[in-house]
Amino acid sequence: MARANLAVEPIADSALALARRTVEGEGTVGDPEADTLLFVSAGSGSITLGDETGALAAGRAALVLAGEEASVVADASLELVVVTVGPDVDRHAPLGPRELVSSLDKGGPQQASGARSFQILFDATNGSTRATLFAGFLPSGKAPWHYHLYDEIVFVPEGPARLHVGETTEELAARSAFRLRPREVHIVENTSSVRELTVIGIFTPAGSPSAAYLASDVVAASPFVG
Repeated sequence: MARANLAVEPIADSALALARRTVEGEGTVGDPEADTLLFVSAGSGSITLGDETGALAAGRAALVLAGEEASVVADASLELVVVTVGPDVDRHAPLGPRELVSSLDKGGPQQASGARSFQILFDATNGSTRATLFAGFLPSGKAPWHYHLYDEIVFVPEGPARLHVGETTEELAARSAFRLRPREVHIVENTSSVRELTVIGIFTPAGSPSAAYLASDVVAASPFVG
């Protein structure tokens, strides 16, 4: 069964689900029990929550906490990636004031493994205590086999890319998404030889995207790990 789809449906033992939504005109966003994180893949508009309004454009994200309802207005059309984070997760302690909107152009990337880097959009420092939403920047090629301890969904705004899990390899088209379970050994490969690949990841519980672990056979083969 193919992993990569336009939506990542809910499953029984995960708090995460992803859907794509197009807003033309005005709509509402929010859930009584789940936190909702939005990522704008195309278009422009605004989001209003209470007395605060933030601008939405490609590369920007927004956070609507459980029990809140926000109004979204599109200038023409807004293409949104909508991730819900259910209540059955360990929460991180708040580390900073709440933000409604965050943007990829607000700061520089941080180093992950190898030549890969990432930038946080939402985590406990700006209001998201259930999950971390980030952008990962992947150079050409692929990293070693590795896994994470967190539950994750990855969205690919633009391809080409390739997902390796076990003995299965799957091509990733633009605007596809897939789920990675805790301790699931994998590689996300940038198949372009000329362009850095950006992926949008969300995982729970909240933490750092750099928390990756090498597969045991990779560790055994490396002269620098022991």
